[in-house]
Amino acid sequence: MPEKMKETQLAVIGAGPGGYPAAFLAADKGMRVALIDSETNPGGVCLYRGCIPTKTLLHVTQVIRESEKAEAWGVTYNKPGIDLDRLRAWKNSVIQKMTGGLGQLTKQRRIDYFRGHARFSDAHTLEIRELDGNVKHLSFEKAVLSPGSMPVNLPNITADSPRIMHSAEAMELATIPESLLVVGGGYIGLEMGTIYASLGSKVDIIEMMPDILPGADPDLVRTYKMTARKLFSNIMTNSTVTGMEEADGKMRVTLKNHEGHSASRIYEKVLLSLGRRPNTADLGLENTSVEIDSRGFIRTDAYLRTSEASIWAVGDAVGGAMLAHKATHEGKAAVENIMGNRIPFEPKATPAVLFTDPEVSWCGLTESAAAETGRDVKIVKFPWGASGRAASLGRMDGVTKFILEPGNGRILGMAVVGPGAGELISEGALAVELGAKAEDVAKTIHPHPTLSETLMEAAELFLGTCTHLYRPRQ
Repeated sequence: MPEKMKETQLAVIGAGPGGYPAAFLAADKGMRVALIDSETNPGGVCLYRGCIPTKTLLHVTQVIRESEKAEAWGVTYNKPGIDLDRLRAWKNSVIQKMTGGLGQLTKQRRIDYFRGHARFSDAHTLEIRELDGNVKHLSFEKAVLSPGSMPVNLPNITADSPRIMHSAEAMELATIPESLLVVGGGYIGLEMGTIYASLGSKVDIIEMMPDILPGADPDLVRTYKMTARKLFSNIMTNSTVTGMEEADGKMRVTLKNHEGHSASRIYEKVLLSLGRRPNTADLGLENTSVEIDSRGFIRTDAYLRTSEASIWAVGDAVGGAMLAHKATHEGKAAVENIMGNRIPFEPKATPAVLFTDPEVSWCGLTESAAAETGRDVKIVKFPWGASGRAASLGRMDGVTKFILEPGNGRILGMAVVGPGAGELISEGALAVELGAKAEDVAKTIHPHPTLSETLMEAAELFLGTCTHLYRPRQ
């Protein structure tokens, strides 16, 4: 006798930071929910192989670098010893704790969790192939697609070698190579490069764009590079990889710069961090009316609904900023819309954070974007050299920057370079979302001595009343 088809009100495909918050919110609101993913517990790439393990390792490497800087303060340490087995165990314990907790929350909410791969049979039916080979069928009223993304490979290069890694393999820390080439100077490449350089690798960064960290304002990148140049052996921009081959147990890589000159270099390992592409293949979307654009992203409207009336989509697979926190808010917005609340997903500020040393963060309108569109803005920057807290940390190399509307001082964007920038940026995001003005931030009492005061003083700069930085009245 064939197995009876299971039924649910909401099926969520993909249990990453877009999918599991959507499933949890829907269950909290009383819906019967099914969540489908190949991992043991929810979490997705972010928790298993991305955000959480990366930041765990970056914290460890930050401790190493702090111990090195302490000599200037009169405190000396022996050179740190690296026990890779214990370091991996610590990273894995953090992953287990977080994903295991999500597994418990899934059970507490009485969500049906299917471990397997889901494909649409039609607009209201899923075929779920579980890891043990069993096939189940699930009918649903509504669905949220959150399939995530996968790493991009180098075009026209098919080198297949254990010496070539993507971020997931690099996160395993199988060894600390003597030399490492990081291909791609974005978030992933710079963060992973920071980890390996701090653990002892000689790291080169190569980026095809005119500068590293595409999307960030040039002044932020310049400040970051003051430290990055000391950490990395080479930062090569306007350059590409044109060939790779394994030779004598290492990788021979051919590099080409913007002038067309080629050179060959030897590395023990190569890390590819060229960005990510959507996981939209093999989902059975051809059995629905869901539309995909030329780059593989799922088309949605302002309410995150696809061209199939019963299916919504969120996260990396719909394009835009491929960030976990953006996916989470999309997942929740999709559920609100499924329940009839008609809430468009139109954030004014999606924070971006590079968790390196120093950290780099920004949100809302950037100075570069304003220049490109010809928008008139006022830029104010508060240098951390005038911050008592930055001085006490020995970190006076940071800067806090506001992009404001001339005249009324409405905050349109914010950026920070320095330790803790990823924490500070949230105040800027809140200011942008609420339409706050420089006066609002300047008159909000910030605790002393803290780095958060740099926001208050940057706002005071706009008003011409900055306590710790003199600017003649214009």
